[in-house]
Amino acid sequence: MAASSESDPKLAELSDLLREIRERVRERHPDPATGGPVRLADTAPLLHARDAALGKSASIGKVNPRPGGLLNSAAQAVKRAVSRGLHWHVREQVEFNRAVVAALDAAIGAIDETNRSLVELASQPVKSEVLRETGDLRAHWVAWRGEWERKLGANETQFLRGLADLQGAFQHRATLMESNYRDMVAAQHRDFEGALERSGREIQGRLWEDLEKIQHRYETIIHSELRLARQRASALAPEPAPAPVHAGHDAPVRIDYLKFAEKFRGSEEYVRRGQEFYVERFAGRKNVLDLGCGRGEFLELMREHGTGARGIEQSEELAALCRAKGLDASAGEMFEHLRGLEDQSLDGIFCSQVVEHLPPYAVPELIRLAHAKLAPRGLLAVETPNPECLAIFATHFYLDPTHTRPVPPALLAFYFEESGFGRLETHRFAPAEDSIAAVKDLPESVRQTFFGSMDYAVLGLRL
Repeated sequence: MAASSESDPKLAELSDLLREIRERVRERHPDPATGGPVRLADTAPLLHARDAALGKSASIGKVNPRPGGLLNSAAQAVKRAVSRGLHWHVREQVEFNRAVVAALDAAIGAIDETNRSLVELASQPVKSEVLRETGDLRAHWVAWRGEWERKLGANETQFLRGLADLQGAFQHRATLMESNYRDMVAAQHRDFEGALERSGREIQGRLWEDLEKIQHRYETIIHSELRLARQRASALAPEPAPAPVHAGHDAPVRIDYLKFAEKFRGSEEYVRRGQEFYVERFAGRKNVLDLGCGRGEFLELMREHGTGARGIEQSEELAALCRAKGLDASAGEMFEHLRGLEDQSLDGIFCSQVVEHLPPYAVPELIRLAHAKLAPRGLLAVETPNPECLAIFATHFYLDPTHTRPVPPALLAFYFEESGFGRLETHRFAPAEDSIAAVKDLPESVRQTFFGSMDYAVLGLRL
């Protein structure tokens, strides 16, 4: 071989070229058998990227650890519930991650196979026959090396692009899961606060209901004891015989009361506006009796708001007017009507602008009868002119010839208390200055003391 090389200059030049190529290849890709370092394509970054992707994929759906405690236990339970609930949502993402990792393993295997091929190629001796057949080995090597580097660069670019897409998709899914988790926790927090508030209101309502029952029971006991004490104190005194009870004076006054009410009491719409105060007080009651129902303003309000009510009226003309409106009203004397009712058969009694027509002894008798006919916690409301307002004597009170005498608020409340009513309320209506302009010219102290409200009402619950 040496002799032929010396005789053939071209073969000697080709041998030198082959030696140079072999030295360069060995410098870049030394033979492992020689003990030198092998500088091939480094697959360590790909391995690290694959391991990181596997770690991220394995951590999907897992709950991060937190310090121990009751709050941690609750948080961990919620997170585990969220993880199980979102399993269907991340299933495709997990499959996609596994496919990408498999692609990484295939790329690493291909690169390793290429490195082994290069090492084997560098370690094989080149025969002279091959050199002769090959011709320009330098050009062939340069072309092959360039194509290999181009493909390697393309593979690396594709891999990095896929890795970037994987990271972006994972970040998007992680952000979406975090947003869903926050929304779910916020919704659960709102539901918890709402349930807590409802429970608080329910407990408070039950507490007030129990307190009202206790108060009602003690008021009943106190009233019974006081009444028994008064009866014992007056046991030796003879009780006077009750006088006959009827409305008005001994000699009845015959007037057109419908025309009188329209002229002096006010229009039906005006009276209805004033009686809207009682709608809420009688709401939910089923059997309310209106004593002296007149033109039926109160009965109409009760019908409109779903409260069962009926009326008794001494005037046949006014009772017929109520029936013409479709109201439940009958003509008769209210004391006789009350006595004919079964005890504790009513849950509400309304009496407006009536007691001022009665003689003084009849007012407490009316309150006692109302107490007997009302069921426990039944409501009695009595409205009448207010004698604390001096303006009623100069204007309204003596316009009605059937008025006997006004009943002061304190006296009417005393009748309520004596008859067994509790939870008493006194409400004043119709300020005098709204009807009499001259009242506004009075000093404030005088106006409030002597010219306040022209009407008042006392309300009480049967004990």
